[in-house]
Amino acid sequence: MSTEILKKEEFTLVNLDSERLDANNAPDLKTEFVKLTNNGESNIILDLSNCSYCDSSGLRAILVGNRLCENNIGTFILCGLQPDVEYLIRISMLHTVLLITKSVEEAVDLLSRKKEL
Repeated sequence: MSTEILKKEEFTLVNLDSERLDANNAPDLKTEFVKLTNNGESNIILDLSNCSYCDSSGLRAILVGNRLCENNIGTFILCGLQPDVEYLIRISMLHTVLLITKSVEEAVDLLSRKKEL
């Protein structure tokens, strides 16, 4: 799986550099989330701008990332959803559980506002 990990002071940006998030690469993404949170990371932004397909394995990986951040008293933000992926998240009702922004910039803004509270 090709992911780009960019560690910042307040968060880690995980950019999935793949058109698909499915049974082939979702386990690797879960592993990445576990490594990051075990190293103390609590705020993760997952950028899916390049991803146009997601299956149930991908959704499970996303939910694992969300739960691990919550366990670390942090925030998990999903951004850059393509239409088919957004549709899947909406019909699964996960938009009621996950924080979703249109762009990485909006996600960073949201994190900085949460920090101020």
